[in-house]
Amino acid sequence: MRVLTGTVQHFVWGDRTEIPRILGIEPDGEPWAEYWLGAHASGPSSFDDAPGETLASYLSANPEVIGERNVEQFGAKLPYMMKLLSAAGPLSLQVHPTRDQAIEGYAKETLMEIPFEDPSRSYKDDWPKPEAIVALTRFEGLLGFREPAETVKLFEQLGVAHELNSVIAPLRDRKEALALQEVFLDVLTIRKRRHLVDLVLARAVELLDAGGELGEFARTAVEIDEHFPGDAGILAALLLNRFTLEPGEAIALEAGVMHAYLRGTAVEVMAASDNIVRGGLTKKHIDVDGLLGLVNFETRNPTILRPEGGDGLYRYPTDFPEFELWLMAPTTDRHVTLPREDSARIALVTDGEFHLRGDGEVHLTRGQAVFIAAGESVDVTGAGQMFMSTSGGREIDTGSPDALLDVASG
Repeated sequence: MRVLTGTVQHFVWGDRTEIPRILGIEPDGEPWAEYWLGAHASGPSSFDDAPGETLASYLSANPEVIGERNVEQFGAKLPYMMKLLSAAGPLSLQVHPTRDQAIEGYAKETLMEIPFEDPSRSYKDDWPKPEAIVALTRFEGLLGFREPAETVKLFEQLGVAHELNSVIAPLRDRKEALALQEVFLDVLTIRKRRHLVDLVLARAVELLDAGGELGEFARTAVEIDEHFPGDAGILAALLLNRFTLEPGEAIALEAGVMHAYLRGTAVEVMAASDNIVRGGLTKKHIDVDGLLGLVNFETRNPTILRPEGGDGLYRYPTDFPEFELWLMAPTTDRHVTLPREDSARIALVTDGEFHLRGDGEVHLTRGQAVFIAAGESVDVTGAGQMFMSTSGGREIDTGSPDALLDVASG
């Protein structure tokens, strides 16, 4: 076991206090958007006992610690990355590629000699990026396209359906996926019809206290406008479902799912990728054509996931080959044994303190993380909340990761 220090990402949408609070350090006035724990080239973690040594360099020199099964499936690379994420404002409307799409996109941009630091580059690696996010605070976001008829109804209740008819008409009378694709493309390129966005916002302000889905619909428009005034992406965002997670609840999303996180602090685990194709609500590069080639325009509702298990050891029910996410919450009078000894693991304490006994001993308090090699059996005692990421339990396939589940916000 070796204690890890993550890499901070100061993206503009980040909250200024929550991640420093978890890490036990003083805020510095900068937005602390993400804290990366992993070996990705864009921000590898380092070791407390050897600050100049990164997790990436250590794994390269010692691939056996990743685990034989992982190396067979993914090569000498840690297949996942863990993050703290804290948003004070909306992230971009975005989507992630499948495995095949990532390989193709990375190869294309590399052949075009687009530098990795170039803002127009979308593919930083050739990996897919399925992800799961567990709320540490109340967490809100947008995920998946709403049923077209429901969206039309909400625009009607907002009192703007007639004025927006040239935009939303396909939602009334065409097949779902084709209608959503047509409308989504239209609203992303609506800049010459800015008055329509202003009209929606004017009515939304009047209906903020409406309650129910209409009030939520109105709040989405107004809240995004506070950060991106008059942005065309506001209308695109209104095509998506809004979800809310309470602490401990999670969502997971596979490739092709349009989403944008709005606010809150969470633990996120994902495949070890930094591939993001953006469609709006950002000052970064927007690749509308690239986006349309990736997005799944079938309707879907956010599925709220809750940890399964007992006796202080719980697993979030995801189904991706690259990662699993576990929660350790033992009581002070008992211990748990960390699962998945066949894989390298990263554990992060978000509350309380824990003592880990394996080949050595490590005491962790809130904000501290540790890397655990494959083959090392570790017992944990303590109280609080510790998340652990590891590789997924199922075999990799040659196509896109399977869709997780369909439905119901809870």
